[in-house]
Amino acid sequence: MSDHRIPLAAVIGSPIAHSRSPKLHQHWLNVHGLAGYYIPMDIASDDLERVIRMMPRMGFVGCNVTIPYKEKVMKVADQVTDRATLIGAANTLIFRTDGSIMADNTDGYGFIENLRQGAPGWDAKAGTAVVLGAGGAARAVVAALADAGCPRILLTNRTRVRAEKLKDDFGKRIEVHDWVQAGNILEEAALVVNTTSLGMTGKPELRVPLDGLRKGTVVTDLVYSPLRTRLLAEAEAADCITVDGLGMLLHQAVPCFERWFGQRPVVDAATREAALR
Repeated sequence: MSDHRIPLAAVIGSPIAHSRSPKLHQHWLNVHGLAGYYIPMDIASDDLERVIRMMPRMGFVGCNVTIPYKEKVMKVADQVTDRATLIGAANTLIFRTDGSIMADNTDGYGFIENLRQGAPGWDAKAGTAVVLGAGGAARAVVAALADAGCPRILLTNRTRVRAEKLKDDFGKRIEVHDWVQAGNILEEAALVVNTTSLGMTGKPELRVPLDGLRKGTVVTDLVYSPLRTRLLAEAEAADCITVDGLGMLLHQAVPCFERWFGQRPVVDAATREAALR
């Protein structure tokens, strides 16, 4: 027996029992024949900092962070990457050997890689993107699109003031439109992204008129429960190229797994099957 610690990782949030991340990471651990465990941890808000500070001493090498703690953990971290600072949220913590904690955000990476895999002909520089929503997920998407060279991003949100704040943070490439005009701006889009929870199981439907969608437009929904949302179904009927939201979850996990366990995994059909199982 070796006295070397088996690395541990986790996903923290509240609630967290629904998370597919443990199945995903366990699949990769099995594929690569690695010792390690990845567990869900439902943590109360008052305990968050105390638990995170203790995790490196317990053998944890890092953790993913989900709702409602993506902003709060940035105040716990000793170092925050430029990317997480720009987005204003962190979905990944890395615990270093000296006990310090670094916060990062891989959501934008996961978003772009999902598009590249699901719509191989897509090019961020090719045209206008329409982004529905202006929450934390939208910030990651807008940052990733801007970094990839998207020339123009049309942003619309049910609360306009939140969209205006995002524009203030990201600059003149962003144009804000009223939510009631969302259906009209789809005609200009080479890419349409739903970053809201509308259309998710248990949530209201996304009721944006979709008759403006053009053939060949790439349409993606960050919602992955259900996998085929109304937005994707209607976009498919309009001969658009559709990309579901599960791939973003899978791809954002790739750099996390590599940092924690030392192997870079591949997102393939078996990965999707493991996450959905």
